[in-house]
Amino acid sequence: MNKLIFDDFIALPCTAAIQVLYEDNVILAINKPSGLLSLSGKNPQNQDSVHFRLAQQYPNITLAHRLDFGTSGLMVLAKNKEVNANLTHQFQSKTVVKHYESMLAGHLTQEEGVIDLAIAKDASIFPRLKICQQLGKVAKTHFKVLQRLPKPRCTRVIFTPLTGRTHQLRIHSQAIGHPILGCDLYGDTTTQSLAARLMLHSVSLGFTHPQTQSRINLSCPCPF
Repeated sequence: MNKLIFDDFIALPCTAAIQVLYEDNVILAINKPSGLLSLSGKNPQNQDSVHFRLAQQYPNITLAHRLDFGTSGLMVLAKNKEVNANLTHQFQSKTVVKHYESMLAGHLTQEEGVIDLAIAKDASIFPRLKICQQLGKVAKTHFKVLQRLPKPRCTRVIFTPLTGRTHQLRIHSQAIGHPILGCDLYGDTTTQSLAARLMLHSVSLGFTHPQTQSRINLSCPCPF
């Protein structure tokens, strides 16, 4: 198997704009376009990112969490360090409720269920991860089928990650034999060719407002 080299990765220019979905004096919620980095890369050609763009208007903005390069949808950002620490703690303590909509290759037979497969680093192919029940960290994903489509043969699902591992939804989908359409890391050439982008979108986030302590539930309709 050929080793993927990502040190030389250069992101293609992303012309799509960031859409602001919610804003108050301490937090900002946006719709991140697919094909935009959450944070600028080490390579100077990968400067464009969610953080880089928003820092032009909000100099103290910080990321409470990230979305993969190809993933679109809801992201929450903090306008100061104290709020960022609060939101980060909520994500780490798993009190943030997240839902993602996705298109998977083939037809799932179950209507819903939980994928419980531990995830570990894969030293052979950076930055891919692997399923490893012995050495991996606990990773659980709830899925529910929304629609089965005939052409291309695929399944629209809602994912609710119960843990927050890197690439969790992408590798869990591959592990059950239904990779996400357009996935460059965990899909084959056929599933990659069925979509021009990674078919994964953050549709909703529920969390406690760091200042008011009220529950905030935000949504962002799926574009595909």
